[in-house]
Amino acid sequence: MEIENLEKSMGYRFRDRSLLERALTHSSYANEKKSEHTADYERLEFLGDAVLEMVSSAFLYNRYPDDPEGELSRTRAALVCEPALYRRAQALDLSSYIRVGRGEELSGGRFRESIVADVMEAIIGAMYLDSGSVAAPERFIRTFILLEPDEMRLRHDAKTALQELVQSEGRQVTYTLLSETGPDHEKTYRIRVSLEGETLGEGEGRSKKAASQEAAYDALRRLRGIGTAGDQR
Repeated sequence: MEIENLEKSMGYRFRDRSLLERALTHSSYANEKKSEHTADYERLEFLGDAVLEMVSSAFLYNRYPDDPEGELSRTRAALVCEPALYRRAQALDLSSYIRVGRGEELSGGRFRESIVADVMEAIIGAMYLDSGSVAAPERFIRTFILLEPDEMRLRHDAKTALQELVQSEGRQVTYTLLSETGPDHEKTYRIRVSLEGETLGEGEGRSKKAASQEAAYDALRRLRGIGTAGDQR
C-alpha cells in the first residue's frame, strides 16, 4: 500500500520518509535485503519506547493528581502494553504497511501482535527524529494511544478485579473456551466466564489469555451496569 496513505492516517508527513520506511521494516525483511543495506525498526523501537513512556507518564501524572506511583504505573502499563498498542494500530491499518520477509509473511508475521506493537513504538521514534522534538510524537500518542485511560485500566486488570469481586462473596468464576478459529498463525479465541453456571461475559482475543481478559472485562462492565459486550468492540 502507498505509504502516503499511512502518513495521512497518522496526521504527520515525514520530511525524511526513509525513517518511516525503516520503522515499518521487520528484521526478516532487512535480512533478505542485506545487499541493499536495508535497516530494520529495532533501534527506532528502542527510542520510541522511551518517548512513549515519557509522554504517557506525564499525561497520567497530570490526569490523576491523587494516584500513588503504583497506580500510575499500572495505568500506564494498561495503556501501552502490547495488546493495547496492537488494538490501537488497527485504526491505522498498520499491518498492511509492515515489511516482513517471505517466511515471516507466510507465518502471518505482519499480523502478529508483538510485531505490530513494536512497529507502533518504532513509528514514534521515527517521528521524534524526523521532527526534532517531542511535540509531533506526543500528538500522535495522545491521538492514537492514550485513549480511555479509565476503561483501559479496568480492562488490563479485569481478571484480577473480577476474581477479587467474587471471592469476597466466597465464590469462584470459571473460564470456558467456546471457539478457536483461523489459521495457526492468526487464531482468534472466544472465551466465556461463568459464575455457578451463569454466564457473566464473553470475550475474543489473539490468545487465550487475551480472550480471558476480554471476557472478564465484559463481565465487570455488565456487573457494574456500564454496558454490554457489544459496546466494547
